[in-house]
Amino acid sequence: MPNERTATDQFVRRQIEELGISYDEQGSSIVEVRDALSNGSKTGKGGVGKPEFVFLVKDFLIIIEDKLSNDKISLFDDEQELDMSTKAKTDYALNGAVHYARHIAENSSFKKLFAIGITGNEKHHVIQPAFVSDKEVVLLDEIETLENFKEENIERYFSVEVLGVTPPEEKELKDILVLSKRLHEDLRNYGQLSEREKPLVVSAIMLALEDKDNFKIEDLNGNQAKKDGKKIFDSLSTYLDIAKVHPEVKKRAILDEFSFIKTRVTLNTVDPNLAKTPLRYFTEFIEANILHVMKGTEKEDILGRFYGEFVKYSDGDGNGLGIVLTPSHITTLMCDLVDIKPEDVVLDPCAGTSGFLIAAMSKMLEQSKDPDQSESIKKEQIHGIEIREDLHTIATTNMILRGDGKSNLRRDDFLRTDPDSIKEINATVGLMNPPYSQAKNAATAHLSELSFIYRLLDVLDPGGRAAVIVPQSTMVGKTARDREVKRAILKHHTLKSVITLNKDTFYGRGTNPCIAVFTAHEPHQEDDRVMFFNFEDDGFEVRKHLGLMPTELEKDRRKKLLDVYKDRREASTNFMVKSKVTPEDEWLHSFYYFNDEPPAADDFVKTMADYLTFEFGMRSSGKGYLFDEEDE
Repeated sequence: MPNERTATDQFVRRQIEELGISYDEQGSSIVEVRDALSNGSKTGKGGVGKPEFVFLVKDFLIIIEDKLSNDKISLFDDEQELDMSTKAKTDYALNGAVHYARHIAENSSFKKLFAIGITGNEKHHVIQPAFVSDKEVVLLDEIETLENFKEENIERYFSVEVLGVTPPEEKELKDILVLSKRLHEDLRNYGQLSEREKPLVVSAIMLALEDKDNFKIEDLNGNQAKKDGKKIFDSLSTYLDIAKVHPEVKKRAILDEFSFIKTRVTLNTVDPNLAKTPLRYFTEFIEANILHVMKGTEKEDILGRFYGEFVKYSDGDGNGLGIVLTPSHITTLMCDLVDIKPEDVVLDPCAGTSGFLIAAMSKMLEQSKDPDQSESIKKEQIHGIEIREDLHTIATTNMILRGDGKSNLRRDDFLRTDPDSIKEINATVGLMNPPYSQAKNAATAHLSELSFIYRLLDVLDPGGRAAVIVPQSTMVGKTARDREVKRAILKHHTLKSVITLNKDTFYGRGTNPCIAVFTAHEPHQEDDRVMFFNFEDDGFEVRKHLGLMPTELEKDRRKKLLDVYKDRREASTNFMVKSKVTPEDEWLHSFYYFNDEPPAADDFVKTMADYLTFEFGMRSSGKGYLFDEEDE
């Protein structure tokens, strides 16, 4: 037993040490805290209080008490209040931590404290925090790590979880949603634009606004000799030259997508309700409300979000074509899963609006310390392929506005493109969200998500890392052809991990997704063990009128996933299972899961008591023969 208790303390120490701060055990080196604890014993008899761990983060004091058994995390009274009796304080981790925190708050100048009860060990544990002041105790949600208590996180955690302040990104999203709804309605009402044309008008205006030497909004005056659309078109064409978009055939293809704004009568005629042309009205709106939002975020695909909102409001053709735009928290997570580095060459063969490429470029530039390397990342190391003309144009606009230099995006059909031409990229990382549910029958079987995965792995450099997000049904392999493709994948490449995601990741789309991670051109060995995760509890939840939003548990859950994924910590099987695989298996956590958590002692005693009571009752009613062994 002492060794087991030591393991609990060691687990807590590692958690604290990851915060990069100093801490005390069995007391505090802070004079004021030490004085407060001098008569703070949990027994209430005036002895010295000795909390297991004490540390300070900014002006927050954190008190931790730990226990071996997970059923000793906390005890509540009949009123569902934390029980503060002597026995509860001595026997239960959170109760004891709250006792010490409250005593310090009442007897020192420290008024912002977090009491944390921790039980169990690295594999099976419970971490329960509460905020304590001299006036209140606020019970908070269980956590998996101490990530929110880092210096850079703790003030926000306090602000959102304790004070109930709306997180800044939630406010920003609300603003974006309001803007996108208004813009969608204006584009429809004043521009009479199709769903395909709306994001193209937004993209054209954004590019024209970048031509700061020549383009002026006041020049959009409704002159029919040179229409407003022609002025916007000329400026965006100039900016494409400034951005060095080439070859010329690519530039012409992009300009062709924008050409309708030059001649569309509705766009270029003064609307009496606006007292200006719709194009000028849209330009003023975008310049005042949207451009700065896009420039203010490096990782978020703002144009993609607008595109998604336009499709949602109008029930456009995105669903029918299997287009599901990837949320930014997933694009950044997938960059972490493949451990993207500044030296990598990244390929997204189903680029959409370029969400993955934006996330990858941002991650690589964050790590780069060399200006020449940063320039190379933007000009040479980010590549995408997109089959749809409008999405290709939006993606190109997205990347140009983020200063990616050449914008290495090609408009092509990935499955029909000569693989050797793609291999010339020498891509070391592949990120992909392929079209969903396109394999309807034998004639379209080649369009399955597995076919996209196999082709992506084939065009990567040997040892290349790939992360793809697909419906969970992809990993099941229901058809004979799918199982054959799974067999081919294992023959030539390695499956490293599959992560089952929150069912609301693509909120409103009815898709239950997962992420699969592979290593290219290294055949999967029979004894290789794949990591299967259940990451449905990812710290995101659906908010009314907003969709899927992060809670303050998001950083905590993400850290746990990456720690386990990178073998920095253990986890119970309800979170991660390692297993050998075959092509016939369902490559999902639910297929391999088994319960490895030992029952608590109280549960074991209760179960045995229930069984013995049951057997006694049966024997008393003359049915003892059910428990007697038969003769051979």
